[in-house]
Amino acid sequence: MRIFMKPFVSVQNLWHLPYGKELVMIEKVEIYTDGACQGNPGPGGWGALLRYKDTEKEIAGFSSATTNNRMELQAAIEGLKSLKRPMKVAIFTDSQYLRDGITKWMFQWKKNNWRLSNNKPVKNQDLWETLDALVKNQDVSWHWVRGHSGHPENERADALARQAILDGFQNASRISGR
Repeated sequence: MRIFMKPFVSVQNLWHLPYGKELVMIEKVEIYTDGACQGNPGPGGWGALLRYKDTEKEIAGFSSATTNNRMELQAAIEGLKSLKRPMKVAIFTDSQYLRDGITKWMFQWKKNNWRLSNNKPVKNQDLWETLDALVKNQDVSWHWVRGHSGHPENERADALARQAILDGFQNASRISGR
């Protein structure tokens, strides 16, 4: 006889029994994300801090021509891409565009064939579709934090994004021979 239980959350782990499966543990990871842009549009960077138990990993990247919203999305995408297996994921972002897009607006966008209520196309559809595919493999919760307010992990993600822009400029000048 199998007993099917509703999920319950412990401090670090989620135990649950998916229908027809054995009892499994899903581990929890926190991802703090941020995007930055010099000019909007302009060169941009994204950064993410991943925390799993007592381990932290920092990742960042650069784009020579982008927008701040694209970098915010890219940070979340790259954070999720870094995961090796399904997990309970808490994503923290200072972007209401990112949080509201994934939690409130995407369902309607997809229903309207990626069109807004005014029939204009959704901006950054390519990234929204990538993000949508990635969250299907995870148990994701989305959390908004006020940017530039002293939140330690958000400040680290912001520093990673800004450093990625500087590194991108330095790599571009080395390549061009300046």
